[in-house]
Amino acid sequence: MQDRQSQPEESATGETTPLSRRALLGTGVAALAGLTLGTAEPALAGPPGPGRPHGAAPFGPVVVADPGAGAGYARAVRIGNSRSWLATFQQFGAPGFPIYRSDDDGHTWQTLSNVPSTGDASGFWLQPYLYELPRAFAGFPKGTILCAGNDLGTFTSTKIHLYASRDHGRTWTFLSTVAEGGAPIPENGNTPVWEPALLLHKDRLICYYSDQRDPKYGQKLAHQTSRDLRHWGPVVDDAVGTDYDQRPGMTTVAQVHDRLWILTHEAGGNSGDNFYAVHYKLAKDPESFGPAPDIVLHDQDGYIPSAAPTVSWSDSGGPHGTIVVTANSDQDLFLNRHRGDPDRWTRMPSAVPGGYSRQTIRLPGADRRHRSGLLFIITGPYYAENGPIQAGVVPLS
Repeated sequence: MQDRQSQPEESATGETTPLSRRALLGTGVAALAGLTLGTAEPALAGPPGPGRPHGAAPFGPVVVADPGAGAGYARAVRIGNSRSWLATFQQFGAPGFPIYRSDDDGHTWQTLSNVPSTGDASGFWLQPYLYELPRAFAGFPKGTILCAGNDLGTFTSTKIHLYASRDHGRTWTFLSTVAEGGAPIPENGNTPVWEPALLLHKDRLICYYSDQRDPKYGQKLAHQTSRDLRHWGPVVDDAVGTDYDQRPGMTTVAQVHDRLWILTHEAGGNSGDNFYAVHYKLAKDPESFGPAPDIVLHDQDGYIPSAAPTVSWSDSGGPHGTIVVTANSDQDLFLNRHRGDPDRWTRMPSAVPGGYSRQTIRLPGADRRHRSGLLFIITGPYYAENGPIQAGVVPLS
């Protein structure tokens, strides 16, 4: 288990808080442009293939890629109910997002493509998100892979772009710009947009993101929807701070049951519990988080995890399944088997290292020997640290 405060920085009062984006992005263009980018090598890569249904088992962590300094914010998506996965990550100074593929349940990986394609990529890109369409939508077939990401250009603006791949990640087509903001300065009074996350709900694709453009808030959580993946509706608020200085950020969403959804986020700034504490909301509709109460996540010992949370849900672990939350402050996972009851969060060790915005993905239909359920995890290093992108499968005990 790694230290719960893996990346402290000292505040003016002498206390330590999780390292924020401000600490790194605030170094400016010169620092990012000066990074030496390594060449990504596959880890014992196997040939690509269509994949097949299977029974998964715990393994790892294994190295997905080790491209050198500045890599993190790893994301993955399983291709249908097969053995094949796609993975990507951000790397400060790199144009676009590299796409890796595994055809053996995530044990070995090889480079596949880049979003956008290498010839079209330029500038600086952050915060990728991969999503597979679970059904045909907007003229695209079931199984189309979407990739959203934040194009920083030459640090004069932030643009959340959406791309699609009809061939499981080999080639990518630009679809639209969801939202556009100002220069990537993560400080109140500036106007960037950050951190997209995607969800298809009913007849609309939802794109959640963090939004600094509203003059009433330093930063808020918002979403927009599209029926055709090219035109986007109005901005809808999902979470705002109780005062201007608070900065809720980093939305992820999961369905808990037919009529219950959970949204997790970090409460940037001093939100009254701790800096960048993990908060969550529960709602009956994933487009209606705005009025829902904002709840601080604390385990049964009163400990509050902090920074860069993500959430997923597994149908294993009891009649209500298991909500799984991971945060930058901990290698442990935080579990809730009682539909988000604030007093029923427990901790579970993870063999896959912690990291900045580590992602968890449930594995449905796991082998009967693992009735507790299985969880795929992909991670990079903690923020502002160097290390490989890693993945593995852990049992939900």
